[in-house]
Amino acid sequence: MEIIKTGIAGLLIVKPQVFEDHRGYFFESYNKEKFLSQGIDQNFVQDNESKSMKGVLRGLHFQAPPFAQGKLVRVMKGAVLDVAVDLRKQSPTYGKWASIELTESNKWMYWVPPGFAHGFLTLEDNTVFFYKCTNVYNKMSEGSIRWNDPDLGIDWGISQPLLSDKDREAPLFKDFTSPF
Repeated sequence: MEIIKTGIAGLLIVKPQVFEDHRGYFFESYNKEKFLSQGIDQNFVQDNESKSMKGVLRGLHFQAPPFAQGKLVRVMKGAVLDVAVDLRKQSPTYGKWASIELTESNKWMYWVPPGFAHGFLTLEDNTVFFYKCTNVYNKMSEGSIRWNDPDLGIDWGISQPLLSDKDREAPLFKDFTSPF
């Protein structure tokens, strides 16, 4: 397992070692000791899975303290453009974002620590997306930021994604007060 730092502190790309042969493949998607060796000391308490058609954009979502969540995310089927935005007020990268393409074939994962907004755009039909979370979901603590916020300038590569009402009406970053 290779863990790669991004340009934003704490946001990591996880590349598992995949063993493939004529039968299929095997890989370790989580190993506590390997994560600890990289400073990721987290207790995962909830797993989530979603299935979406091509062009669905989910996000940008976060959970405010005391229910802030770190997420280890990956694609089990299909492909996504995955985006994380730093919401940590004291961070030198506050308001900056990073993205990565996660696919069923590359099997990469993204560690999105607490203090980030997270979202993804599905690039293929019937994409199955998996989240391993460090805290339970709490409706009263959920928050969001508009996916196409002009101040963030995220390049999603799409102008008319399929959105929930909640994501369509999310507040702009300039009107956002970070709880982190």
